[in-house]
Amino acid sequence: MKFTVITHVIHLKRDNQYFGYAPYIREMNIWLKNVDEAIIVAPLVKGDPTAIDIEYGNHDIDFWKVPNFNFLDIGNSFKSLFKLPVIFWKIFLAMKKSDHIHLRCPGNMGLLGCIMQIFFPSKKKTVKYAGNWDPKSKQPLTYRMQKWILNNTFLTRNMQVLVYGEWENQSKNIKSFFTATYSDNEKEAVKKDNNSIEKTFIFVGTLVRGKNPMYAVKLVEQLIKNDNKVLLHIFGEGIERASLENYIKKNQLEEFVFLHGNQNKDILKQFYKKSHFVILPSKSEGWPKAIAEGMFWGCIPIATKVSCLPYMLDYGERGVLIDMDLKNDVSKIEVFFDEEKFSKTSKLAIDWSQNYTEEIFESEITKLLVK
Repeated sequence: MKFTVITHVIHLKRDNQYFGYAPYIREMNIWLKNVDEAIIVAPLVKGDPTAIDIEYGNHDIDFWKVPNFNFLDIGNSFKSLFKLPVIFWKIFLAMKKSDHIHLRCPGNMGLLGCIMQIFFPSKKKTVKYAGNWDPKSKQPLTYRMQKWILNNTFLTRNMQVLVYGEWENQSKNIKSFFTATYSDNEKEAVKKDNNSIEKTFIFVGTLVRGKNPMYAVKLVEQLIKNDNKVLLHIFGEGIERASLENYIKKNQLEEFVFLHGNQNKDILKQFYKKSHFVILPSKSEGWPKAIAEGMFWGCIPIATKVSCLPYMLDYGERGVLIDMDLKNDVSKIEVFFDEEKFSKTSKLAIDWSQNYTEEIFESEITKLLVK
């Protein structure tokens, strides 16, 4: 099978190996186990891989470089207009050569892929929609366009669209799905120090306003003011780092809040295992891996009511759904400082998350490709 992937993920090349964002590459390595040859159409930039980049496995990859583009401002929009014909042509040729078309959405490349796949109605197709599929959510026009095309069975044929969560009034294209980080052999009895007076929180994500890392800091700060002994470990990089550093210093939180930058999977795993809570006060999500990963290791999830998060947290039965009201959210969290309440909810989180392992994920992907 010749498998064509259209993705906006930025790639790097070193020693004839292609690197990209680790969670994406790990998932794609599972998809590529089931194919003979892969054509990957994506942006390629110069630079060295970082701590959160890994390489594709030993797969036969034909990489088709396209220029990176966006429409964030007038200057970039003008430049992008000249790039689009070349990108469309490469996407067309790659799809023409393929037996199975796979789109990664939402994103600029995903939008172009959604448009071009219309001209290949008989080819098998899958889409991994990694964003918020909630039909009622407010989203950019380009995201809404992708969702409309993918949900339209006249324009989009012979396709399965993998989305997070279960939503009403969707077309036959739409299939509820999930993602996974850990394997069956990583399952182990999780021992949390529930008797510890000091509770540890962990935030994992890009440090941008959309992920709201500042709100995580303010929650912990208020818990401290309420005479609770708590710590917060923040993992990730982004434009909000300087603001976080300034806030931590200004409010004398250096002994309670720690910025670790980007770290690899193994380091994160060790912090999840010793943390009590995983927090993600995000404005929008797809399947938030940090929440699922934390739950796998017994962390009680603290998250906003966006996308499939209410479903993941069983509408508050196995975690804390926050309202972005500081006083109210702190009160909700403090309930779980009770040892019995914590232990019960932690077990519910583990039991749910450990259903979604790499083995089950791979099995479901194999079914999609062999149909």
